[in-house]
Amino acid sequence: MSLQEKELSDLLTRVQQKKPLVHNMTNVVVTNFTANGLYALGASPVMAYAPEEVADMAKIAGALVLNIGTLTKELIDAMILAASSANAHGVPVLLDPVGTGATSFRTESALRILREVKVSLVRGNAAEIAHLVGESREIKGVDAGDSTGDGNADLAVRAARKLNTVVAITGREDVITDGQLCRVVSGGDALLTQVTGTGCLLTSVLGAFAAVESDLLLAGTAGLAFYASAASRAAERAGAAGPGSFQIAFLDELAKLHPHSLKGQAAVREIQATGAGGWWLG
Repeated sequence: MSLQEKELSDLLTRVQQKKPLVHNMTNVVVTNFTANGLYALGASPVMAYAPEEVADMAKIAGALVLNIGTLTKELIDAMILAASSANAHGVPVLLDPVGTGATSFRTESALRILREVKVSLVRGNAAEIAHLVGESREIKGVDAGDSTGDGNADLAVRAARKLNTVVAITGREDVITDGQLCRVVSGGDALLTQVTGTGCLLTSVLGAFAAVESDLLLAGTAGLAFYASAASRAAERAGAAGPGSFQIAFLDELAKLHPHSLKGQAAVREIQATGAGGWWLG
């Protein structure tokens, strides 16, 4: 086992042993799936939205995940309260800017969160991340076109530097960067795009890893890699039966993850923003 792979595997063990509390302020479409996915991984989910309690919940959580999939002004206000509390108590805040660029209200809401609180990690598709930094890419509802990690590396670096946060862009391959070092994670399966909430759950899974590791680039890399591994194994088991069977198999595979699950299922390489090179896992 290479040093890099052992670092990622150790983080999975820590998640499974510590069972961190992940406070999710997520959208109504994915609440159940997100909770079940976090339980399967070994984390402990809580969904709390009321402005009267979000600050108290955020300060005792291991991570706070903000997802604007079904947003209202009142929800964004509550997210700001929760994130302010998380910032004050050293709790990492993750943002999933679902559908940013689709409407001006959605885009401004995401930008408001980034202006008013410290966000530790942002995860989105290429179009969402592009719109956060004033660039234009096609978006349809909350979906974006397919893209590779290498193709998104420059965008991710620009976003990380401008937003002063770790940025993960997910697609056919995933890229994650702190603005200096880039990593591309390959694996997973296209069936992830046919199940509602897999991207939203991914952000919460990254929150579970962030709850046990202060190096958010390392935590995010581990979360992306193990998520891809579970998806690859689920597709092998149930892919031919279709997305419904895949969804169930995916939850099962999240629960079966172990330190050697990356072997043959997910690969990680470090790249320059303008080209490839570095190390592989698997």
